[in-house]
Amino acid sequence: MATDDFFRARLDQMIDHRHPLAVLAGRMPWAQIESALAPAFARKSRSGQVVPGNGLFGTTLEIAGAGVSAAGRPRLPIRLMAALLYLKHAFNLSDEELVARWSENVVWQYFSGQDYYTPTLPCDATQIGRFRTAIGEAGVEELLKATIDTAVQSKAVRPAEFERVIVDTTVQEKAIAHPVDSRLLEIARAKVVQVAKRVGISLKQTFVQEGKELRRKAGGYAHAKQFKRLRRTVKRQRTILGIVLREIGRKLATATSESPGAIAHLNTLLERAERIRKQQPKDKNKLYALHAPEVECIGKGKARKPYEFGVKASFAVTHKSGLMVGARTFPGNPYDGHVLSAQLEQTTILLEDIGKKPKEAVVDLGYRGVDDDNPGVNIIHRGKYRSLTKQQRRWLKRRSAIEPAIGHLKSDNRLDRCYLKGELGDALHAVLCAAGYNIRWLMRAMLRLGLKAVLLRLNFGRLLTALMRSMSLEKNLSGHYTHPRMEIRAR
Repeated sequence: MATDDFFRARLDQMIDHRHPLAVLAGRMPWAQIESALAPAFARKSRSGQVVPGNGLFGTTLEIAGAGVSAAGRPRLPIRLMAALLYLKHAFNLSDEELVARWSENVVWQYFSGQDYYTPTLPCDATQIGRFRTAIGEAGVEELLKATIDTAVQSKAVRPAEFERVIVDTTVQEKAIAHPVDSRLLEIARAKVVQVAKRVGISLKQTFVQEGKELRRKAGGYAHAKQFKRLRRTVKRQRTILGIVLREIGRKLATATSESPGAIAHLNTLLERAERIRKQQPKDKNKLYALHAPEVECIGKGKARKPYEFGVKASFAVTHKSGLMVGARTFPGNPYDGHVLSAQLEQTTILLEDIGKKPKEAVVDLGYRGVDDDNPGVNIIHRGKYRSLTKQQRRWLKRRSAIEPAIGHLKSDNRLDRCYLKGELGDALHAVLCAAGYNIRWLMRAMLRLGLKAVLLRLNFGRLLTALMRSMSLEKNLSGHYTHPRMEIRAR
């Protein structure tokens, strides 16, 4: 033991080992997770750079920086970063809140593989995002797979339950403001003016004051339901945005910035701003946010929220226990039935080590007519009610069990709003939400299994005590034992 560790308290002496998260820390396959994620952080060989070198025989060209570099700060432990992702989505925390609470919670530190209590932050909050991007979609699916394997190894779920799943879709909303034409036009004008100034393009007129005034007027006209004035204001906003875009297009060749990335960013913004300027209310493939072109307008028939802006996400849970065994996002708002095969494919891959795959899928009427696309899987829905057996009809009654699971994903595991960037961010966020849901599920399972063990020991103790009492009573009876009350009566 190091000298500085002599005066530090060990976490295993500070915590209650009956805590569900502490029990779960000893059952998670951390070695499997580290081996699966390690290739994403392997140092890569570089080709190097040709530089002139002065030697004995004059100037020669040499290759510098080739091979694998050993420079740089050592990376943080993979178990620590994976545990932080689990805790983030299990307890519905942002990256900043996560690192702050981790430094105060001894059970969380024990779950992360720490030996001693550390009052400092585990890492900067930005490092969590970089780790998440580095492992990619395959890495977060490995985190989800680890929770499923833990449930099987802990006997919290039987492997036979994975043969029947419930599948449903929902909308994972993006972190954007509600799209309004006047707001989109003003944001597009302000953003392209800002980036054009950054690359060295001087504009004759930027319409800053008029743009702000028009946006304020549009909000007032919309609130007062003065739609004729509103349309006139929006038309003027389109006009000034067109003036700015055309001037930037003419002066694009005079940009003084030497950064090709800045010029490419400006071109991207010009293209998106032109789409916003031209689009009409009833057009298809509209742009709903300047910074998030992947956002779709999706209607799920909700009375309170008729339209949601985000991406369609599909989830699969076990029919009996409700363990999450699949989570995927599908850009482009496809029909529900067309995503079933891809969802079952992901679930099959996650269950490879268990040796099971879905054979029955209990779904709603949105999945009708896709039996041919899913051979080997019996699709059960209400449209086949007359041809179903009594047992299958009982299974169908439990289809709605996925609805509260999706509700908990949104309220407890951060699925209600995605703050990650791009289509990749949407895909990572959905799978991590499912992994966080499974962590909460496993904590309840650990508590349930622990209570069963306690009750079993308690019942065994009571049985043993009763047996000892009966044996002592038989011994006394054989020795002609007389109860004191019987002696009093005899007297």
